[in-house]
Amino acid sequence: MKDTKSISYANLPLLEIPTIDIGLLTSSLSSEVEVEIMKLRSALSSSGYFQAVNHGMSTFFLDEVLEVTKKFFKLPMEEKKKYSKATNDFEGYGNNTYKENQVLGWNDRLYLHVLPESMRKFEKWPQNPENLRRVLIEFTEKLSMMNEIILKAMAKSLNLEENCFLYQFGENPKVLSSFNFYPPCPWPDLFIAAKPHADASGTTYVLQGKELEGLQVLKDDQWHRVPLTSDAIVFNVGDQVEIMTNGIFKSPTHRVATNNKGERISVAMFFAPEPTREIKPAEGLLDDKNPRLYKNVRDYSRHFSEHIQLGKSPIDALKILHC
Repeated sequence: MKDTKSISYANLPLLEIPTIDIGLLTSSLSSEVEVEIMKLRSALSSSGYFQAVNHGMSTFFLDEVLEVTKKFFKLPMEEKKKYSKATNDFEGYGNNTYKENQVLGWNDRLYLHVLPESMRKFEKWPQNPENLRRVLIEFTEKLSMMNEIILKAMAKSLNLEENCFLYQFGENPKVLSSFNFYPPCPWPDLFIAAKPHADASGTTYVLQGKELEGLQVLKDDQWHRVPLTSDAIVFNVGDQVEIMTNGIFKSPTHRVATNNKGERISVAMFFAPEPTREIKPAEGLLDDKNPRLYKNVRDYSRHFSEHIQLGKSPIDALKILHC
């Protein structure tokens, strides 16, 4: 999609994104926990981003996640098309570069529902590479444990009961994976790989490739590059956590830039509350000086899709205006 401004990232500033040590969030030393939790609160109320390290996943395993991603997108097109998404469905493989002679985004993607298990469509799960299914399930299990730690830490950072956000996610949160391939683009200043957007999720985790930057975040009306940090998982707030925190933690607008230097891959994992759960600002954050900023909502993903199709901001539609 054409952007009215150049999207070249060479001269954009780097986002000052802190690293959060996941191991320290569960440390037996209260002083270590407190320091890390305050770093987390500062990051999420500022840019909505941090880099998670010491998360329990080895370099070998993270390399395997990236390798199966690379191998899938290197398959012949006829093989990838076996897993093509159906019309009016987003799950499966899709080439998002062209549609009816219009450039939509410079990328290929493979979307798969992972949790709850009842939502898995195994006919869309590639059998080649043969270890993709195992790797995806293991990656999801490890991130699910990390997600619980982070949601508890977010609640503690706001002086709330530690399970309050976990309760809103429910016992069977939705997890959607997105394997992303961004081919080189001959015109990186004209076309974008993924247009500016915020996430409909509650929380998002991104494993970036090791060689080329591409992820960019809008902060203070300025685009910033998200740096590559070895073995780190990039975390960002989604719209539903912004609602839960009554706007204290920000769901950032972000995009992915193209480049003409080489291929780029990433894997994004989106965690969302059960659709039947009512998402709302935590009561402990509301008082006379801090009124409710968002309406309650169920099935935010559907709300998100409906408003995006109308060209409207999904989260703005839920904001409460105060005189």
